[in-house]
Amino acid sequence: MAAVEKAQSRRGDAASERRDGPQWNAERHLIQPWPYAGSIGNEARTPIGSGDGIYITDGEGRRLIDGPAGMWCVNVGHRREELARVMYEQAMTLSYNTPWYTMSDPSAELAERLAAHAPGDLDHVFFTTGGSSAVETALRFMQFYNNVRGRPEKKLILSRGGAYHGSTYLSASLNGRPRDRDWMDGADDLVVKLTSPDPFRRPAGMSVEAFCDFLVEEFRETVTRRGADRIGAFVGEPVQASGGVIVPPPGYLPRIREICRENDILYISDEVVTAFGRIGEVFASQDVFGIEPDMITFAKGVTSGYFPLGGVMISSRLTEVLRKSNHAAAMFGHGYTYSSHPIGCAVALKNLDLLEGGILEHARQVGPYFQERLKTLEDLPLVGEVRGAGLMACVECVADRESRNPLALDNDVGKRIDRHCHELGLLVRPLINMCVMSPPLTITREQVDDMVAILREGISRTMDELRAEGVWNG
Repeated sequence: MAAVEKAQSRRGDAASERRDGPQWNAERHLIQPWPYAGSIGNEARTPIGSGDGIYITDGEGRRLIDGPAGMWCVNVGHRREELARVMYEQAMTLSYNTPWYTMSDPSAELAERLAAHAPGDLDHVFFTTGGSSAVETALRFMQFYNNVRGRPEKKLILSRGGAYHGSTYLSASLNGRPRDRDWMDGADDLVVKLTSPDPFRRPAGMSVEAFCDFLVEEFRETVTRRGADRIGAFVGEPVQASGGVIVPPPGYLPRIREICRENDILYISDEVVTAFGRIGEVFASQDVFGIEPDMITFAKGVTSGYFPLGGVMISSRLTEVLRKSNHAAAMFGHGYTYSSHPIGCAVALKNLDLLEGGILEHARQVGPYFQERLKTLEDLPLVGEVRGAGLMACVECVADRESRNPLALDNDVGKRIDRHCHELGLLVRPLINMCVMSPPLTITREQVDDMVAILREGISRTMDELRAEGVWNG
């Protein structure tokens, strides 16, 4: 009753002020992800009312191409009746079971299906609730593994500039994007940061091949300097997604994998974004980049965003070592209330059916066209580079192509482009001076053309604004 009276009292205050609807409720009660201190708890973002296929509809009824596919995740598109039906049917059969001492049929079947797609001997899976918890699980497994093996000092984690691995404490400690850690604490004593494998930002005068050699030598030197006996894992995205869709130099990942193997360092491939068709395969590590990691983390596209689910694929070699150790009673004291959630696993199974039933092949066919058409935007003076893989891409804007200096007002440029594109019918994801796109895998060539045309116009309008304001004369 107290809560009801409190709400009624608030609604009774200042009757002339509109006090209903999502915007008012958000500004009064909702704390959004990644807020600034100056607006925390007092912010309303763009409301989205519905979705259908590759499109969403905003609060004003405007139909938009969903350029980021939600958050890299709506791989099979919005409003898939097959997935909605599975959620209902599974909820009516079994809505939940505790994973501590029971299991469900969907979780066991999904584990088998994923093991069949995973490279090498990654035959086991631990299900989590999303990407952050998947990375956290992989890191805690590494710690447990080394404790059981009698190597409690082998816990350092190698990460890279530009990386994004999550928002939980340990996973966030790996992040290397600008501003991610400016005001946030982390487990800095456990993490060693390496150079971002970004060819666009390589030193002036250095070839891509020489840059790759530099990255590999830096990695090898770091292992030598810090000690292989103290380094437990390397965590890397095959493509650094939220860091700006950074595609590493050819051959870089296999060379890093070999150094890890030589030094008994666990290689954790963070495929939270790149898995489940984003670049054409269920898992990209081996099929696209030629590496067989010790663990693969995943989330997002496993259910196409219809239900929160993630997980870690784990090598049988690691589990076999644990089973043969002298510490049979050692407990991996880690788990979540919603690990192996039956509804999430049931949705993931149907999502896999859709991917295997033609969507993966479609993504392989349309991906090169998507990259080719976006590349045409490089004739715009504001565009420094268009890069990507499969159906994920980034348009990076720079003040000057020769120096590749970012704009002094780069915090605003991506948002300006997004604002213009929104008016024209496209939602993009602005990242400082970059626009990131990862549309649903079901996008057609004609819809790619629409997206690129809108983006071109949005960037052109932004250039006109900057010139009119006298802050850029490109």
